Amino acid sequence: MAMNIESVVQENDAEEDTCCKPYREQFAEFEEVNTIIAHLSDICDTQIAKERAIGRLIFILDEYQEQPHLLDPYLETLLETLLTTVRRPQCPAPLLHVVFTVLYLITKVRGFKVILRLLPHEVSDLEPILSMLDGYTDDFYELDMAGERNETWPTRYMLILWLSITAMIPFAMSRFDSGHVSETGETRKPVMDRILDVGKKYLTVTDKTRDAAAYLVSKFVTRPDVRITKLSGFINWSLDAIQSAKSSMTDMNLLCGNLSALSLMFKHGKREDILPYAVLILNRLSANNLISHDNMVIRKYNIKVVQRLGLTFLKPKVAAWRYTRGTRSLADSLAKNGTTASDCNVKSVELDEEDYDIPEEIETVIELLLNGLRDKDTVVRWSAAKGVGRITSRLPRELADDVVGSVLEMFTHMELDSAWHGGCLALAELGRRGLLLPQRLSEVVPVVLKALIYDERRGNFSVGAHVRDAACYVCWSFARAYDPAELKPYVDNIARALVVVTVFDREVNCRMAAAAAFQENVGRQGQFPHGIDILTTADYYTVGSKTNSFLYLSVYIAQFEEYTTALIDHLITIKLHHWDRAIRELTALALHNLTFCAPSYMAEKILPGIVPLVTNMDLSTRHGAILAASEVLYALALEAKKQQRPLEDFISVDTQQKLMAIPVILLEAKLLRGLGGELMSQALSSLIEKASLAQLPLSVIDAWMSFTDDCLHHVEIDVRSKAISALPAFFEQNLEMENERNADYRSRIIKSYITELRSSSEITRMGYALALGAMPKFMLTGCLNLVLGALINAVAITDASLKWAEGRRDAIHALSSVCKTVGIDPLTASSDCSLSPELVAQVYDCLFRAMRDYTLDSRGDVGAWVREAAMIALKEITLLVIETAPELITPQICEMMMCSVVQQAAEKIDRTRVIAGKTFTALLCADRPEVPHIPYRKELLQIFSRQECSVLNWTAPSEVFPPISKLLHFPTYTYSVLLGLCVSIGGLTESLVSSYYSNITATQKILGIYLSFSHVKMAHYFRFTTIAYC
Repeated sequence: MAMNIESVVQENDAEEDTCCKPYREQFAEFEEVNTIIAHLSDICDTQIAKERAIGRLIFILDEYQEQPHLLDPYLETLLETLLTTVRRPQCPAPLLHVVFTVLYLITKVRGFKVILRLLPHEVSDLEPILSMLDGYTDDFYELDMAGERNETWPTRYMLILWLSITAMIPFAMSRFDSGHVSETGETRKPVMDRILDVGKKYLTVTDKTRDAAAYLVSKFVTRPDVRITKLSGFINWSLDAIQSAKSSMTDMNLLCGNLSALSLMFKHGKREDILPYAVLILNRLSANNLISHDNMVIRKYNIKVVQRLGLTFLKPKVAAWRYTRGTRSLADSLAKNGTTASDCNVKSVELDEEDYDIPEEIETVIELLLNGLRDKDTVVRWSAAKGVGRITSRLPRELADDVVGSVLEMFTHMELDSAWHGGCLALAELGRRGLLLPQRLSEVVPVVLKALIYDERRGNFSVGAHVRDAACYVCWSFARAYDPAELKPYVDNIARALVVVTVFDREVNCRMAAAAAFQENVGRQGQFPHGIDILTTADYYTVGSKTNSFLYLSVYIAQFEEYTTALIDHLITIKLHHWDRAIRELTALALHNLTFCAPSYMAEKILPGIVPLVTNMDLSTRHGAILAASEVLYALALEAKKQQRPLEDFISVDTQQKLMAIPVILLEAKLLRGLGGELMSQALSSLIEKASLAQLPLSVIDAWMSFTDDCLHHVEIDVRSKAISALPAFFEQNLEMENERNADYRSRIIKSYITELRSSSEITRMGYALALGAMPKFMLTGCLNLVLGALINAVAITDASLKWAEGRRDAIHALSSVCKTVGIDPLTASSDCSLSPELVAQVYDCLFRAMRDYTLDSRGDVGAWVREAAMIALKEITLLVIETAPELITPQICEMMMCSVVQQAAEKIDRTRVIAGKTFTALLCADRPEVPHIPYRKELLQIFSRQECSVLNWTAPSEVFPPISKLLHFPTYTYSVLLGLCVSIGGLTESLVSSYYSNITATQKILGIYLSFSHVKMAHYFRFTTIAYC
């Protein structure tokens, strides 16, 4: 077949496998981790031991990234052990660094907020932490000054986090100022200034310490006692740094650090304390136009600051008008399938009596956030979407509705994909917070349905996967936000759209997101058609395979009539024109499978609509249309045969004529040449095959044959392969009937192909050799001797074809195919219909000569392709012979065959050795019936038992050479095994050569074997191996 499911599976299952880590129930490695921590003092001075211990901890803790809560029962014990070491007097700097590195690894997995609650924050800890951070006389800072700054950042990060919780002790900072005078006469800085200095200093670094410094400063300056004297100064310092920032790396780091600190300050501080500074900061940020900055991190922090400013301007109250679903219980949702809107707790009240003035600055904030939704980076859009949701939750109903309207205006064809993605994220945030009232669903749902299939083509690729993923998030949030009665008018459309994305999206993350959204809706809403039935088959994990989703899950879902036409229509309107060739091929196969679910719909509407598209100006559309037409045609033919009805009952005569005229139309339009000609030729070959299998009467056989001949000459192997796959069905449909016209056609075709087999072009030889191998038996009847003779001659090495190893390989494949097609007739001395004993002997002789093909060119040992093809042919033909006429295998033939295969099994090319091993195993272990005359069969079965061969890795020389070397003890195989091993010793890999030596020296009788050779044999041996090396 021109295009089958197996080939598409191999081509399309190269996508990344979605590996799921095993679910864990507890922190199983606690004892090991605790032991490592307890011995840190013993390994801190040994670099290798330290790296080994840290590497082991990283490996263990990273396994809990998705289940960090499992560490909670053990955190206190681990932290106590680590901090006891840190608090020890005169703790050496290397040990400090190792301890804080381990502490950081734990923090990375569990999160710094959880770890902060467990860190000690006693008054006695404040001064030591500050001393380690700002005292450059300690050993730790000597490491830092020695150029090891990059290795010590975990220490600084954890110290600053520790300081951020310690600095919140409920005592005035002034009580810790002793006024101590140093030896130089300088008065020591107040603790308050020292902490701020630490924060400011580390706001300029590039590592993760900057995040800890921003958190420290935001918490510290919002302390009641510090706020009075330091908050205003710090804000002015930050704004001056933002204003004066240039394009240097240091200024960019300082800008990121200050913006991060400001956003966290507005998050942690009290509204009445920081509100006086909000207008100033907003004006400065707007004046600097940071929303258009080149640095993504700066734009993200800018959005964070803006949204926090907006929240500061508004009173911290939840809008009373927001929509609140009446029940959050999954069981209640399933039980109350008929819930009415009156059962929901929908809070739609007027504004409170108190005055509720909205500052003018809110308009600027919302405008900046809406612009952030259009940002080119996802993290910025995501932050802006959360800001829109948070601020809208504090707005009056009318203003909030204006925000929703502004978000909906982003879903136009004039906007880029980034705006669609940001808009979807904003809708999801608004929906899950209850800010998207049910009255707006009539406008929102159509927009979301468009976003679920958003795919904008750009050259030879497209953008839109992130938009579709975000649209699935919107559907997921709707399931959790709304009562079933509110979504009931839209359930069918949403269900069909999610199912389409689940099975037909190109990207695995979109398919999984749609599956998750579908599952959430089934559980929360309880009214998706056949939801439970679909979920049991098309779940989050089964959609991981694109091929499985297209070809199998779609068929299962299509059995439910609510989804059948939606699946088919999506393939026709969207996937048929897709830019990715693999998707178009999968689409055609999916349409073939779906035809049996709705044959009338496919025959009356789909197929007549596809045919006009074969001449479309767009290459992707033409290619997809021809593939789809061929697959639907064949599926309808199978359905007609199943129902015992004529094909005309499904496909009109007019449509049939249009299908048969496609080759002529394409040739006249010159659409099979130039750019895209290869794709169109392959698609047309598929149409020829499917039309022939559908037994569609052809009226333009000459045009089809001319096209096929052109494909067999084509330089692209895929074009030739598709044409060759179409030939058997084409010949059976059009030339099998016995009459004078068909006999003449068959004779001319065979003679033409044999003539082309002697072409001076290797490409032509390859195409026509495989074409002869694909001939059905009735085509070979009467010409078998000519065909076999031509193929045997094509395998022979001549001066003109010396380097044409690929041509000889394909001729051997064709020779094997012809033998299997015609079979064996042992009772006839000579026959032109099946293999006679004489022809069998000629075929074996040809294959034995091919086994000695060691042709070399710039690509290396290309003769290996010929030898591999010969081994496969030997296996197939031998198994055929022993089933019908085992007496044709003489002892001489069997000995030569086994020795040739053994030699290849001992050689250096892994791929060749694997084929030789499988061939050797198949011949040796064949028992129904067994291959006759195998030398030393019983002894070989003791060495290569069936159980041993089933687990033997033929690609590994270390596993193969030991049993192969044992064959040196059997005189029949000695010479062949030595030849193979001697070629292996010239291999390029050390493992191959060492495997050879380790086994050749283990054979104690090897010297006697060498001496037993006759002079003639030795001369031939050296000549042969010299040729092999060259």
